[in-house]
Parts: sequence; C-alpha cells; structure tokens
Amino acid sequence: MLNHSLSVFYNTAPKKWSTIQNKRESQREGIIMHRITAYFRAYHPIVHSILLGTCMARFASGMSMPFLSLYLARELSLSPVLIGATIGLGMFCEMIGGFIGGTLSDRFGRKRIMMTALYLWALVFSCYAFATEFWMFLLLTALQGLSRAFYEPVGQALLSDLTRPEQRYRVFTLRYTYNNLGWAIGPIIGALLGMSAGAAAFLITGGVYLIYAFIMQGMFARFDISQLQGAGKEEVTFRKAARTVWGDKALLMFILGSIMGTLCYSQITTNLSQHVGGLQGGITLFGVLLTVNAAVVVLLQLPLSSWAEKRTPLQTIWIGNLFYAAGFVGFAIADSWAGMIAAMAVFTIGEVLCFPAGSILLDRLAPEGMRGTYFGTQSFKYFGTSIGPWLGGTVLVGAGAEALFLGAALVAQVGTLFYWLGQRRAGNLFGQQQQKTPSL
Repeated sequence: MLNHSLSVFYNTAPKKWSTIQNKRESQREGIIMHRITAYFRAYHPIVHSILLGTCMARFASGMSMPFLSLYLARELSLSPVLIGATIGLGMFCEMIGGFIGGTLSDRFGRKRIMMTALYLWALVFSCYAFATEFWMFLLLTALQGLSRAFYEPVGQALLSDLTRPEQRYRVFTLRYTYNNLGWAIGPIIGALLGMSAGAAAFLITGGVYLIYAFIMQGMFARFDISQLQGAGKEEVTFRKAARTVWGDKALLMFILGSIMGTLCYSQITTNLSQHVGGLQGGITLFGVLLTVNAAVVVLLQLPLSSWAEKRTPLQTIWIGNLFYAAGFVGFAIADSWAGMIAAMAVFTIGEVLCFPAGSILLDRLAPEGMRGTYFGTQSFKYFGTSIGPWLGGTVLVGAGAEALFLGAALVAQVGTLFYWLGQRRAGNLFGQQQQKTPSL
C-alpha cells in the first residue's frame, strides 16, 4: 500500500507542479499584457507617435551628427576653427529658432510647423551626403539647427495639448528617456556598421526622418487636432509674442534657471572628459560614465516620475539640483573608477528630475493660445551650453578640477533660486487646473 501511494505521488506530483507553473506563467503573461495595454490606452495615439518618433530621430541623428566634425575634416580638410564655427552655427540657429518655431505653431497650427520641420530635416540630412563646398555645409548646418528648433517646442506643446495635467510629468519624462535612449544607441550602431564619417550615415538619417514624417502625416490625417490650442484660433504675432515673453518676469526667471542648468550640464559633456583623462584608463572610464548616465535614465525614470508626480515642479527641481550638486562634489573628490561612477549615478538622478519638471513649469505658466511660444523659449537655455565649455575650461586650467566642479555645484543652487523667484512671480497660477485631454 505504501509503495502504491508513493508511486501515485511521484507520478502525479510533477503533473500538478507543471500545472501550477503553467498557471503562474499565464498569470505573469496576463499581467504584462495588461500593463502594455494600459500604457497604450493611457495616452492619445499622437502622443505615442511623438514619443516613438523622438527615439527614432535621436537614434538616426546619433548615427551621423557626432561624426560630422570627422566628416568635415576628411572630406574638406577643414581646420578645427572652421569645423567649430560650422557646428556652432547650428547651435546658434537652434537657440534663436525655438522661439520662432513655437510662435509660428501658435499662429498657424502645430501640424503645419511640425510637418515642415520633419520634411526639411529629412532633406537636410540627405543633402549632407552630396555637399562638396564649405558654404553648403554652413547652410545645411544652419537649416538643421532651425529644423530641430522648430520641431522641439511643437512636439512638447502637442504632448501637453493631448494629455491631462496629472499625466504631463510622466509624459515629459518618457520623452526625455526616449530621447536619451535613441542618442545612446545611435552612435554605437553607426560606429559598428562602419558608417562613422561616411555619407551613408547621412542618407540613412534622412530616410529615418522621412519615415517619421510619413507616420505623423498619417496620424494627423487620422486624428483631427484642429480644436487644440495653437491650431489657428489665436492671432499670435511675433510682436505680441515678444512683448508677452519680455513682460512675463516669471518666465524670464525660469529661463535664467534653465541656463544655469545647461551651463552645469555642459561640464559633463566637455570638461569632465579632460578631468577623468588624468586617471588610469581615463578614456575608457569616460565611455563607462556616459553608459552609466544613459542606464540610470532608462532604469529610474519610471520610479522617479511616480515620486515627482506627487510633488510640485519647484520641489522636484530643488531636489534635482541638490543631486546635481552632490554629483559634482563627487566628481571633485573622487580619485577612482568607483567614486566617479557613483558620482555620475547621483548626478543623473538630478538630471531625470530636473529636465521634465522644467517643461511642466513652462506648461503651467503659458497663457491660452501661446503654449508653443513658451515652449520655444526653452531654446534660450542653450546659451548656457554655448558658454559652459569655454567658461568651465577656463576654470579647469586656472584653478583645477576641484574648483570647477564645486563651482558647478554652487551654480546649480543659483538655478534653484531663479526658479523660486519665478514661481513667486507666478503667484497662485500653479494651483490652477489645465485644459482636459480631447477625446479621440
């Protein structure tokens, strides 16, 4: 009898265990599918298209733009000064073009300006492959900067138009994450495929932008957005836009705060590499730090956005700037790989918190019908990117890395002060409800 019972047990136990395992697997698959379905249902289809397109665009740009200086040196034998001037022209056009593109979107509609920017972007990148003269590259780089400047504020304004106020922080965080993900992968793929400093990379980039343009053209045909802000309801002129922006002291404070942030961030992309170069294996370490930066953005954006949604944008920026400062202090005192990696992880937490919160501040501050204009003013923050490398390099040479990074930690707190002054100017505006999401 005992042997029979044991025999039955050993024969049936594996089947029961297999059934239990299959049920658990089915439950896990069901939970995953439910979350995926909930994610796609949470936002308007155009929102998903913009998020996906942002990743596609940055991925494609990453395959070509980081290698533009190499391409110019190889194909035209340009000096470093002329190469710097060419790339700098694109940054300058991007800095001043955002306000223009955002204002145009408020006057003529989001669709027209976005589609113009995407088709022009595709054309510009394709033309890079056939350019043979210096003036051609100057013109194309200027147009590339303007295309990006027109696209960015319109894309952000559309994300805001199509989401509920309580969803916007997460949407802007997702946009920032997709942006970083595409930029992190693009250069690696470009290098692995042997397209660095090659005309093929520009053609592929132009092709990807053209595909993105076709996707958005189809989405705009499928979903009518003419009832949204910036779809021609408001007569927004450049004079009115400039007068409104200049008279909005809260906005000016926010712009100054964002300039402080980009001035600090530019030290990571430029002068940090010079500092870590003095450590053993410094070049490899800098590549590892960039990878850590991208990984932290991707891994922590969801939990950090969930946390930040329960706070005000100013609180989020304040805490984010504290993480910035802690990261810079870490760069100043670290003398090993482990210390540098830890400092980068801490710094990146600040990055994830600050960038989306800055977009939320502009979203809540913007008057009806001028959301594109206000998002366009974000391009003025690139003034910090323009002067940051030079200013930081001067401090690095004259006073050393410790002074540079401790000074950057202080500048981050000055940025918080500007944001605080801006919110004081805005008064109780940040407690008001925003417009509802339009129905599909």
